[in-house]
Amino acid sequence: MVNKAWTESVNPLLPQICEVTKIVEETHDVKTFHVTSANGKPFTPMPGQLGMLSMVNFGEGMFSISYQGENHLEFAIKRVGMLTNALHEIKVGQKLAVRGAYGNHFPVDMMKGKDLLFVGGGIGLAPLRSLINHCVDNRADFGKLHVIYGARTPADLCFKDDLFEYWPKQKDFQVDVTVDKGDDDWKGNVGFVPAYLEQLNPSPDGKIVITCGPPIMIKYVLQSLEKMGYKDEEIVTTLEMRMKCGVGKCGRCNIGSCYVCVDGPVYTLAQMRTMPDEY
Repeated sequence: MVNKAWTESVNPLLPQICEVTKIVEETHDVKTFHVTSANGKPFTPMPGQLGMLSMVNFGEGMFSISYQGENHLEFAIKRVGMLTNALHEIKVGQKLAVRGAYGNHFPVDMMKGKDLLFVGGGIGLAPLRSLINHCVDNRADFGKLHVIYGARTPADLCFKDDLFEYWPKQKDFQVDVTVDKGDDDWKGNVGFVPAYLEQLNPSPDGKIVITCGPPIMIKYVLQSLEKMGYKDEEIVTTLEMRMKCGVGKCGRCNIGSCYVCVDGPVYTLAQMRTMPDEY
């Protein structure tokens, strides 16, 4: 019998039993899971926060919330290990334990009235998507929106409906997509994200940049942004890959005296400059 207190709790340490209501196959190794509890979405996160998903016999893991609907949360999950392999095998109607929200969030108040540039790579578009769609849902609060996104191949592009259908139809919303290697049907740009960013050369005036992707991509994107004149205070990224327990107890996420799961995972580059060079 399910403990009723668990299903009604808003304590991030206690799980809620949720049902998988929809599964979207984004790529050959990424699926988006829509989950809902008996009372609707299990919690109400801010853009950039994370949730812990648990499966009996397989363990638990921390995942980005890529979007929140009125009654559900969405988690885009890449198949990389035992837990994610098990998650990729579940069907609509199955149950998961979900708890959260964990970590801080993107500084949406600081971003109001600003133009926003999103630079993403691969599955790193998942946390950015939570903020992008927050901006779309609250369009009057933000300036122009620009997404620069890349993946290894066209088949590895996540959220294709958003990239090629939904976002380009929004007001003052530019989308530029690149791949490391094209195929016979690909008509877009071919090249790495940092080089494409410099090629497009969006002006830093009145703009805040939010970036997420593979660590090597982030490293070179930050270097490109510095060359292009963006200030450290105007660059925001997330170090969520270091998170594990979510409450600062396991020690996996610490960078010097900073615990990413408690103090982050969202930081400006100015904040990251004060940390030891371990990220």
